Amino acid sequence: MSTQPNGTADAPIEVSSAPTVVGINFGNSYASISVLTKEGSADCIANEDGERQIACAVAFLGEEMYIGNQAKPQLVKNSHNAILGFRNLLGKKFSELSFEKPTASAPVIQHPEQPDVPAYKVQVLQPAPSPIPTTASNTPAASKVATPRSEPTPAERVLSVSEVTSIFLRSLVQSAEDFLGKKVQGAVISVPTWFDDAQRAALTQAAEDAGIHVLQLLEDAGAAAVTTTTGLTPQELSADRTQLVVDLGASSLELSLLAIREGLAFSLATLSDPTVGGNAIDDKLIKFFAKEFTKKTKTPLTVAPATETQDKRAEAKLRLAVEHTKRTLSASPGAATCSVESLKDGLDFTGTITRLRFDMEVRSVYDKVYARVKELVEKAGLDLYDVDEIVYVGGSASLPGLDETFAQGFAETVVTPFTAGTVVGGGVGDPTTIISRGCALQARLVATLAEGTEEEREVKGAFASGSKWTQAKATSKTIGMLFPEENAEGPLGGQWIPTVLRDTVVPARRTSRFDVDLGEGEGEKKVGFEVWEVKEGIKVDKIKPPKFEDEEDAQADEDEEEEEEEIEVKEKTVEKESLLTALSFVVKEAKQVKGRWTTKVEVQSIIDDTGSLEITAWEVGPSGKGEKTVVVVSSA
Repeated sequence: MSTQPNGTADAPIEVSSAPTVVGINFGNSYASISVLTKEGSADCIANEDGERQIACAVAFLGEEMYIGNQAKPQLVKNSHNAILGFRNLLGKKFSELSFEKPTASAPVIQHPEQPDVPAYKVQVLQPAPSPIPTTASNTPAASKVATPRSEPTPAERVLSVSEVTSIFLRSLVQSAEDFLGKKVQGAVISVPTWFDDAQRAALTQAAEDAGIHVLQLLEDAGAAAVTTTTGLTPQELSADRTQLVVDLGASSLELSLLAIREGLAFSLATLSDPTVGGNAIDDKLIKFFAKEFTKKTKTPLTVAPATETQDKRAEAKLRLAVEHTKRTLSASPGAATCSVESLKDGLDFTGTITRLRFDMEVRSVYDKVYARVKELVEKAGLDLYDVDEIVYVGGSASLPGLDETFAQGFAETVVTPFTAGTVVGGGVGDPTTIISRGCALQARLVATLAEGTEEEREVKGAFASGSKWTQAKATSKTIGMLFPEENAEGPLGGQWIPTVLRDTVVPARRTSRFDVDLGEGEGEKKVGFEVWEVKEGIKVDKIKPPKFEDEEDAQADEDEEEEEEEIEVKEKTVEKESLLTALSFVVKEAKQVKGRWTTKVEVQSIIDDTGSLEITAWEVGPSGKGEKTVVVVSSA
């Protein structure tokens, strides 16, 4: 963000009669802000510097304060006055903090006036007070000369974590107000899943101190779910699907497995790992370029971590440069460069890395993420093959190599931002904007509700830890209709129509409409079907991969005793488990088409919160809906 002289006043902003709300993705390294469009969608906007991903950084140099991406260059020569990583310190006591890892920015100190409160001490230039103006009544005319302006004086400024957060959040909202030309009247702000009550309260207070009315704090996975379930469902996806959210932040990995059922998200499992993050990718990349620099110049350079002053400065320069390198690798399959002027001892450096080499260097990070994903899915009692959609969150998750790593275990039909072509450009699946857009959409919903009403509390509480919505019950088996057929292939012995999928939150209502073939001949026609609970699973077969002619010739020359490696082929399976009921009724408005009788049938399935099932079926003909046939199956 642009330089902000201390004490700059905001210009008057028009206040619209309709609430103007925004969504803020507040990460520990980067933030973004989204606003609502006239069409009802949410767009991530750029600040005055053209940046949509805004560094969570505040720096001081002389009389100036830098916020956002302009603050990060201060890490090179002014690191003791640059503040980064402050979000994760919100709501924590100084005595709780660990200082094992070296910091490249301003060190955290204990606030001198507030017990056990973490803070930062920075050096600034304090403007000198203006001299008392001279007037004709108190000064002789001969002595009325211009008084020179006093020079600013060096001073120390102590800022608590909350104060730094307020400064940064205010700058975000200021960018939104400049873009909209209106005063922002409310915001939904994202928080990581592991934020406790004290941290959430501290974030809310910091935002309120910045003049921001906090409508809700929304967890990252919830914001992603709001974005992906709002609006039209992509053609390649079903409204009922299993969604994996991979949030690869700079300092931690957050995973969530969600059951999306008719737009309602139900959490199946979550996992957090603070040892895996985008910083590890940066570390490997700057180590790679540091080795290249040493190889080219014969000048030793030790980074990640660096201990000597010159190496620390060189590491800071490399960290700034590799941001551009990573973005290039994300967008292009070719090579990317890293250029730094006067990296060390006055020597310039320009290095190149290919996508293949980059993926080799960070393979261990990809593998750790993949291992945690398998752990999460197993924790939910599912298989990777059960996942229908992968949603990536964060800039590090935009790397194609991560998606390619996942391809080895998931079904070929799984939809990711890469397969859907929405990984960049602000599309539905853009990992860098998905959270802020979800927050903006949620802000629109909350802002339309009267404050303090039961409906507002229900909406806000839907994502709150321990709320009745997070403790909701869900079905453990898929329930559906089976139309038995003679000589039918497959284990079910007929045509299977699932109606209420596994992991559907109850109470639930599902309605299905379809055509039924009644066969040939005259006489009374009936529709009948069975209602089953089924067991779903994954069948794994091991097969030998097919060979081409040249491969067969090469194999013939090899040792015949050497066993060929087999590959796993997975297939989803459905087996009968419990017959719940059967239902039949007489058809009165069947029509004949090419010698066969058909009719349209509608079936409604209702499951209450006790697990009782009610099946209602009726014929739909030219005269409308026919007589209902109802069967109730009580829960065990």
